[in-house]
Amino acid sequence: MTQRFDSPVSLRRRRLVSALPAALSATFLGTAGTGLISTAAAAATPAASEKTAPPVDLSKVRLRVATYKGGDATLLKTAGLADTRYTIDWSEFQSGNAMVEAMNGGSLDIASGSEIPPIFARLQNAQVRVIAVYKDDVNNQVVLVPKGSTIRSIADLKGKRVGYLRATTTHYYLLRMLEEAGLSFNDIQATSLAPRDGFAAFNAGSLDAWAIYGYNVPLAISQAGARVLKNANGYLSGNYLYYGHPSVLADPQRRAASADLLVRLQRACTWFGQHQDAYAKVLSAELRVPEEAIRSLYRNQSQARRVTGVTAADIASEQQVADTFARAAVIDRHVDVAPLWTDTFNAALARGA
Repeated sequence: MTQRFDSPVSLRRRRLVSALPAALSATFLGTAGTGLISTAAAAATPAASEKTAPPVDLSKVRLRVATYKGGDATLLKTAGLADTRYTIDWSEFQSGNAMVEAMNGGSLDIASGSEIPPIFARLQNAQVRVIAVYKDDVNNQVVLVPKGSTIRSIADLKGKRVGYLRATTTHYYLLRMLEEAGLSFNDIQATSLAPRDGFAAFNAGSLDAWAIYGYNVPLAISQAGARVLKNANGYLSGNYLYYGHPSVLADPQRRAASADLLVRLQRACTWFGQHQDAYAKVLSAELRVPEEAIRSLYRNQSQARRVTGVTAADIASEQQVADTFARAAVIDRHVDVAPLWTDTFNAALARGA
């Protein structure tokens, strides 16, 4: 089936991610559904019934799916798993927060990101559910200090200029590291910066430390002589999430196509584990990042990539993030994340594993 790739700006309902933090103080409106499976999803299809359901014609199904540059769309194509019985309209985004905004506006069916965007979605009564878990590396999420820095511990950050990105994993693990050292954000000069701006500020000497992730880490080390002060292993769970719009769960055809897509992504992760050098070459060309920078991340992974169904432990992990943000007044009240989650696709992922 032919797949289409849309520019992010073609999604007219997408709101700017910069609007998201403004919603942190919004009144909590609550969401329908309780427990692991949302009421709508449970009524639409119990997971067990998928085992005996007749084949569904997917030829007329169209899924609107979000990807990052060098993300799922690239992985499926490179792994030879992109030829589907249904059409996928891919749209490229730079953050999970922006994906949640677009999904809530009705512009996306499937998306992915960290544990954090759904917490804000819960605050806003957004139309988002968590449908699967993507286990991945956390060693590539770190706090960097410049070459020659005298900072040797997180406690040494007191009074220092520290870059991070609000409402992301960097916000969460920096907060936890500071708490562990007896500090808070009030004890540092924290500045929220997009990765590109953070890289420029770090290289210019405008930051004493920088909480950052991904390819920026080996680039800062190789190009600017940065040093890793601490990585996020032990602070982040390594759970990244697939999000789905509730309407997908209620539609048998789109639900079946979504299950197939998740299984393909599961298999693509297995392929990745066996072809990392080949994939690094593909990503290097697409992202314009040196192959060695990509390979250095792969050599230092905290866990193997894999896509799994939903478990109680996964829900508890996201609840810990929400509780930490509430305790630090990043959000204005306690959030129960359990109603966001559904195990609708657990059976399909168990069969596909």
